[in-house]
Amino acid sequence: MSLSVSALPAARALALAAALALLPFAALEAQQADTADVSSIDAIVAAVYDVISGPAGQQRDWARWHSLFVEGARLIPVGRSADGSVRHRIMTPADYASESGPRLEQSGFFEREVGRVTEEFGQIAHRFSAYESRRSSDDAEPFARGINSFQLMNDGTRWWVVSILWDSERPDNPIPSRYLTGRPGR
Repeated sequence: MSLSVSALPAARALALAAALALLPFAALEAQQADTADVSSIDAIVAAVYDVISGPAGQQRDWARWHSLFVEGARLIPVGRSADGSVRHRIMTPADYASESGPRLEQSGFFEREVGRVTEEFGQIAHRFSAYESRRSSDDAEPFARGINSFQLMNDGTRWWVVSILWDSERPDNPIPSRYLTGRPGR
């Protein structure tokens, strides 16, 4: 059955639209997420890295990817262009999957956390997650390093990624050693 809000009298349409806006999106999406992926900050961050990582030719699990993010989540890479100006791009998880996914799957891509600093307050958390990126899991050296800044929230039943903001390491922007502490198991 399909319900058109425009077919209702204006006052009822506004009331219905307001009620629909209050439906808990998190409750609907929580059913799709693997509990192990969203049970802790460590688990959800590991799941993000796990989904995007894999050898060339391996399709990524984008349904799993989407289950990690709250409605309205954003991914925002920041960097410098050739002229030195700071640039950023705002993407949704779907944008990232459709635009970056084919490159990850074609070339191979492995990203892992190599250091972390986590802060929590109430139902929110922030993780500075230092990362290394490789084309193959056995590459001796990473082709890139940087920091993913995860903003997370807990709705009382699970963790959600609200946003990931990241910047790459460059000669003029080295990763400070304080963010290479709290290293996860290798």
